Amino acid sequence: MHRRIIAPGALAAASLLLAIPASAASYAPGAPGIGDPYYPDYGNGGYDVSHYDLRLQYQPKTDELQGTATILAKTTQDLSSFDLDFLLDVSEVRVNGVKASFATSGQHELVVTPKTPLAKGTPVTVVVRYSGVPSAKSAYGFTTWHRTPDGAVAADEPEAAWWWFPSNDHPSDKATYDVSVAVPDGTQAISNGTLQSTSSKLGWTRYNWRENKPQATYLATLALGKFDITTSTSEGGVPVINAYSKDLGDNDGAARASVERTGELVDWLSGYFGPYPFSSAGGYVPNTTTGYALETQTRVYYSPKQFANGTNTSVVVHELAHQWYGDDVSLKGWKDIWINEGFARYAQWLWSEHEGEGTTQELADYVYGSHPADDAFWTVKPGDPGSDDQFDIAVYDRGALAIQALRNEIGDDAFFAVLKGWPKEHAYGNASVADFQRYAEQVSGKPLAALFDTWLFQPSKPAAPAARTASLAKAGTAVAQPKSWKKIEATNDVHGH
Repeated sequence: MHRRIIAPGALAAASLLLAIPASAASYAPGAPGIGDPYYPDYGNGGYDVSHYDLRLQYQPKTDELQGTATILAKTTQDLSSFDLDFLLDVSEVRVNGVKASFATSGQHELVVTPKTPLAKGTPVTVVVRYSGVPSAKSAYGFTTWHRTPDGAVAADEPEAAWWWFPSNDHPSDKATYDVSVAVPDGTQAISNGTLQSTSSKLGWTRYNWRENKPQATYLATLALGKFDITTSTSEGGVPVINAYSKDLGDNDGAARASVERTGELVDWLSGYFGPYPFSSAGGYVPNTTTGYALETQTRVYYSPKQFANGTNTSVVVHELAHQWYGDDVSLKGWKDIWINEGFARYAQWLWSEHEGEGTTQELADYVYGSHPADDAFWTVKPGDPGSDDQFDIAVYDRGALAIQALRNEIGDDAFFAVLKGWPKEHAYGNASVADFQRYAEQVSGKPLAALFDTWLFQPSKPAAPAARTASLAKAGTAVAQPKSWKKIEATNDVHGH
């Protein structure tokens, strides 16, 4: 439903020429998708967002959300109209202070037509007023807004924003955030970054959160309910904010015993990945029925089910590793998911080695030996798995195998230089698997195309490295299961949604 301004006749033409530059013919609607082949309708073309300011009010009893989103952006083409990804009911849109017309299109598109077309390179302020009941909305047959007994949570991948704020919903368009939420007294609102201030008035408390580093839209989170909030500072100086629903029941102790180690684990991971890239760290465990965890930036989302069998530091390591690999450096396109999941899984292997429960090589040998050549596991290509297999276990385990193969190829000195240098090289930006290969080649001085192709892009089991053939390829030889394997395996559904 893209609309163009059409002069109804010659009399209107003269006045229209005053408002539209002579190059008006170049003005066109921005694309309804950003161009990601996995999700063609996600994100939008024609502009780049720098900041989201979200001022919200939420009523837990009815799940009603009211909001005003102010979006700062710059046009990347001559625009007659542009799309936002959004599902709630919009009452008004303004572009640079002037009312704009708007309409819905497709499953989740809000099409905005400014009164005056926007030239390429124009700074744009878009204000969207909206309201609705997020839990009543769905797209493509699902929702990512999760109701809890005392509120709700927005946390999902690859999409979550549509249910609570209008956006350019693709990781390649990162922005900073101010999230201000008013909730009834006694209810709390938790989001990314640092809590700037709180204020109370007439039975409502407003929480003002700020994420001052660029953040992908799917990594923005909102948790509304009754929480026990803990604050601390890691030994390395990182502020930590954790939150637990007050009705976690039997999972409460194990959740706290795991998530309260966040500061320690952030400091430990910093030894491998470099300085922690954000102003705060932490996690929250709401009383949801979902089973997964998600690396929402600075404030990890954990399902209580992650702690149903006891403490689970392995899942905390996985999600905190994403703060470097996935959050600080985000993928260019969803096909680059290996950079997120392979390295987060490898961090779990490093933690296993640290805990004396199996070295990274022992884990690699076990994974390699556990999947015979005809196992479908080897048909998934971690370097470009396809949208249906984006979160397949092979992206995690075969992805981590590829990292161990890289380590064996280039040696520990170069490998750990790559691990630490990569987040610095692409800090707060986006990068692809090809970018990572080039960086590893640059640091190591070795050609790596064949290794990357073998481990990430071939739909078959790689041959065992020559030096390991004896232990890995002998018929009937079983590789011992590392002690940590059950704990790591328990996180296999970490993104299983």
